[in-house]
Amino acid sequence: MTQENRREFIVTASDAPMRLDRFLADSAPQFSRSRIQRFIRDGLIAVNGSAPRARDLVRPGDRIILVEPAVQAIDLLPEDIALSVLYEDADLIVLNKRAGISVHPGAGRNRGTLVNALLAHCKNLSGVGGKERPGIVHRLDKETSGCVVVAKNDFAHLELSRQFAARTVDKVYLALVAGKLRNTSGTIVAAIARDRVHRKKMTIARSGGREAKTDFKAVRSGQDATLLECRLHSGRTHQLRVHLKHLGHPILGDCLYGGRRSGSFCRQMLHAWKLGFDHPHTKTRMHFEAPVPQDFEKAMGEVLD
Repeated sequence: MTQENRREFIVTASDAPMRLDRFLADSAPQFSRSRIQRFIRDGLIAVNGSAPRARDLVRPGDRIILVEPAVQAIDLLPEDIALSVLYEDADLIVLNKRAGISVHPGAGRNRGTLVNALLAHCKNLSGVGGKERPGIVHRLDKETSGCVVVAKNDFAHLELSRQFAARTVDKVYLALVAGKLRNTSGTIVAAIARDRVHRKKMTIARSGGREAKTDFKAVRSGQDATLLECRLHSGRTHQLRVHLKHLGHPILGDCLYGGRRSGSFCRQMLHAWKLGFDHPHTKTRMHFEAPVPQDFEKAMGEVLD
């Protein structure tokens, strides 16, 4: 291992025991779990000075070194897909993502994504996320609408990723949920882990898992539904969907976590409403708000008083 682009992680008691690949994917969110696994196979990761396996469990006090590989060339096709731009400069672009479009390519899908649209819109995108995820600092589910920030260069990407990891980014969502809440505000603190049976789902961890925290407050209520404003203090996969199901009020339209209580909506009624972060270069605090989309407004009109 060289010392160039070297990153160090120390495992805490709350992180263990956990698979190494999962720990690093959570700790370095600009890299997917599959990419972390490739890094391990390529000898770019060491645990306490030794070569690990992806399935090895990390333990408190473990010292993990990751050497970031050279940036890969982008080989995806640009596509002329309309973008709703909230802000743009030489370092970054903030978008209001519509529901129904994936953020980046995945298995069996390399067309019609936000990345394809960005490649047609921008001359440059950062390469930190790899050739399939240029510029992508964080993700929203395909059926979630709202604010997304994308990096145009590697400096901006790494600085924004640092802010997400340090939890200094403001993330406020609107969620239309089933039922009327007994308590109109509160905080959910519950660790999240991959479901052992249904691997595409996350679940509340009985032990281990990654700690997660969500604040919520009711904005409007109906007989059978409530509009919640939710603030994320962590960024776990499917965090709001899992936490709100755990609260007993799944998101309307969420067939994966809502089941029969998801209603007849065409997508999960979740909107990334507000996003705030420090500009990578100027350090000025920036705040953005994505207008509520028409389908979300229509859903509120149907189920709220």
